[in-house]
Amino acid sequence: MAAPMKVVFVLTLLLEFLVFVFAGRNFYQILGVPKSANLNQIKKAYRKLAKETHPDKNKDDPTAQERFQDLGAAYEVLSDEEKRKIYDQHGEEGLKDAGRGGGHDPFSSFFGDFFGFQGQGRPGQREVPKGGDVVMDLFVTLEEVYNGNFIEVLRYKPVAKQAAGTRKCNCRMEMQTIPLGPGRFQMVQQQVCDDCPNIRFVNEEKLLEIEIEPGMRDGHEYPFVAEGEPHADGDPGDLKFKIRIAKHERFERKGDDLYTNVTISLQDALLGFQMEIVHLDDRKVVIVRDKITWPGARMRKKSEGMPNYENNNARGDLLITFDIDFPKGELTNEQKELMKTLLNQQSEFKVYNGL
Repeated sequence: MAAPMKVVFVLTLLLEFLVFVFAGRNFYQILGVPKSANLNQIKKAYRKLAKETHPDKNKDDPTAQERFQDLGAAYEVLSDEEKRKIYDQHGEEGLKDAGRGGGHDPFSSFFGDFFGFQGQGRPGQREVPKGGDVVMDLFVTLEEVYNGNFIEVLRYKPVAKQAAGTRKCNCRMEMQTIPLGPGRFQMVQQQVCDDCPNIRFVNEEKLLEIEIEPGMRDGHEYPFVAEGEPHADGDPGDLKFKIRIAKHERFERKGDDLYTNVTISLQDALLGFQMEIVHLDDRKVVIVRDKITWPGARMRKKSEGMPNYENNNARGDLLITFDIDFPKGELTNEQKELMKTLLNQQSEFKVYNGL
């Protein structure tokens, strides 16, 4: 009986090995996301891991290049709806029949061309000229800053292409000695240039991915290295997006706290009430008040504010200020007497500076 069981065990191991070999790489495992992950979760995971595993940050790791390529392949497949369907049904082997596509560099879509690892320079080297930086405002909603989101921006980037002829390049000022006669000479400063192949700039489309992270603050700068203005004799400048949060119709942000105003009827102000406020993630926050609410009264809901940018587990508060909608009609004499009896208050007037 033991022998057949041993054969079954060996066959099971062999089958698992064959499935692993022919199925190829586990792209979900590489990105660290579940099979149910949505596109934003996939983008977020890729961007985080790409920064950590880039070969220029892991020069002492001989496997860094391979891991980084696996990461790019995983993102390319799982971020494409059609490729992901094929991969889920047939594994990586099925993608060979469908064609991989390729040619797209996801890393530069998120970070730009160089990610700040190159171009550090060494002492004594001539400074490489750089094109101008491009700074643009990117308006986002408060919902996007609360929940997080990815925004795609189509960039028309000037790219240098070789053209016919030559041009003057790398021009610099050098000291030249000019003889004036026997034993006499003069030192003058003159511009000296090299001859370089001629170039022309052609606009090319490039899709940039901008991650709006939960808790981002107004004015946050999001850079793309080497995506700015080109320089014929040097490196391109950087493209920088400044996050601008659009005004919201219900909420006002101050730090990590959210402020809102609620208008209630005089009846609710006197008798108490229960209501719901639709939050930025469409969740309903229940507000219960069983005592008298005066104009300008404020309620604080703990941890219902914005997520903290540095620590998304920490949240600010939601502060609600109540306004009272007084009735516009006239009261009868009987109603007035009834109100006096119910309120049981003496007339009192106090004049003060309320500013």
